[in-house]
Amino acid sequence: MQNKFFKSIIFLAIISIVFIVSCKKKIDDAYLNPNAAVVEPIESILSGVIGSFTYFYSSAGTAYGVQQDAQYLGRYIQYWSIQTNGDQYGQMAGAVAGTDQTGSIWAAVYYGQGQNVNKIIQWGSEQQKWDYVGVGWAIRAWGWLELTNEYSDAILKEAFNTSLQQFHFDTQPEFYDSCRTICFRALSFLNRTDGNVSQANLAIGDAYFYNGDVNKWKKFVYGILARSYIDLSSKTIFTTNGYADSAIKYANLAMSTNADNAAVKLAGGNLNYNAVNNYFGPLRNNMGAYRQCAYIADLMSGNNDSAFKNVSDPRAWYMLRENLNGTFKGFTPWLGTSSLSANDYPKNFWGNTTPASTSPPAIDSSRYIFQNTSPFPIMTASEMQFIIAEAALRKGDKATALTAYANAISLNFDMLTTTYPQNIPTAHVITPAVKSAYLSNPAIVPLSNTGLTLTHIMLQKYIALYIWGTQETWVDMRKFHYTDRDPAGTGIQVYASFTPPTGTNLFANNGVGKLVYRCRPRYNSEYLYDVPELTRIGAENADYNTYECWFSQK
Repeated sequence: MQNKFFKSIIFLAIISIVFIVSCKKKIDDAYLNPNAAVVEPIESILSGVIGSFTYFYSSAGTAYGVQQDAQYLGRYIQYWSIQTNGDQYGQMAGAVAGTDQTGSIWAAVYYGQGQNVNKIIQWGSEQQKWDYVGVGWAIRAWGWLELTNEYSDAILKEAFNTSLQQFHFDTQPEFYDSCRTICFRALSFLNRTDGNVSQANLAIGDAYFYNGDVNKWKKFVYGILARSYIDLSSKTIFTTNGYADSAIKYANLAMSTNADNAAVKLAGGNLNYNAVNNYFGPLRNNMGAYRQCAYIADLMSGNNDSAFKNVSDPRAWYMLRENLNGTFKGFTPWLGTSSLSANDYPKNFWGNTTPASTSPPAIDSSRYIFQNTSPFPIMTASEMQFIIAEAALRKGDKATALTAYANAISLNFDMLTTTYPQNIPTAHVITPAVKSAYLSNPAIVPLSNTGLTLTHIMLQKYIALYIWGTQETWVDMRKFHYTDRDPAGTGIQVYASFTPPTGTNLFANNGVGKLVYRCRPRYNSEYLYDVPELTRIGAENADYNTYECWFSQK
């Protein structure tokens, strides 16, 4: 009797457990735990991550990417400025106190990409989608290099450690080493053809960058490697440690035609237009107060007194904006409107003929990367040729340098005429004859390789990367400390006639005569939560933005 009783108890207990488990499953299915791990389709994650190259716009965060930081950094290198007299960034200032200005790359790498890239790599590995894994590592490598070149010391080893509330900052050489290691890791996955690798499936997440073309992603990774070596070209180790050879090797493996260019594409449209249109375009209306600087305008119109003198660059009609006189003038960043007469005042980048207007014209006449759906370059074949030219010249191979230099200019012409031919006045359309005449001018391309200088290479690269390559151009200018002389003995600056602000035109907090060499970490993360570490590295000091980066030190 007792045995039967115990058997009944056990039977009822089993029934109860089954009932409870069944009920729990129904409850769990009906009310999902928001803190439980949920595997999302990595195809849908990648598209947003690619958006963070330029200007991330989603519910996960906004204002992440190169475009917004270019608004500020572009004033340091005198690509463009705003109409305000005494503009802070035009005066080589650091971030405006208490704001996230110049914090977009920080946010893109740690937040917009951050855990999203980690999940692409984790879930892609679990699902054997090795192409997605390779792309994830490629984006991480790009992020580390962009991050350290803008901020120098940052969070590397402890990044994405969710158990921490404060983080240790690592040095710039560690970021460079990590970037290269991750590049080779990315290539190892991009080379795999087993598992669930599929161009068609990769194209779902990669629709607006490389459309699932793994070979182009490999070229992108090689381009990151090339940048990681050429960025160190002013250091004494550049030629002695074989870095020049590495820069040439990887640039040759990177994009070689404009079809290989890495560029973020946009769908366009008025529905949810912030997410599908160019941040620089008229529809989003962010750039109305911006005008080209005098330095780029003079360089392209033949008015620079030391380089390309009296040579009108036909690309100016594609990249810059003319004034009411039909000529190209620009602002001095720290002087704003006071530096120009009314008729010399350039139109805004959308072509409004009222000089000081900040609005788009009634009929859209925007050009270049300022259209609503302009593809926005991240890396180009032209840039790779300039890398080869600089590295070859530094190691004494002037023949290779001259060939690459001419190729670089030619590729940039072709990119403009094929990708950005919109709204160019008929009389100023670049034809093969116009391009040939420019490249045949000995003031542009020397007749002999013995006449080629770093001034030629760096100034033409400065033009070819106008606006879209602001971050990389800032790296280049800091390598030459803005005003270093050309080592060829010409007596002129590498960036000929470039004049930074001085005296009272230089931001007072910088200290006497000191220019900007880095940005501060993002305010709304580090300056609120990581103060002990910021204090350790000196980031609480008023002149922290003038601390020279490792990459530009000899």
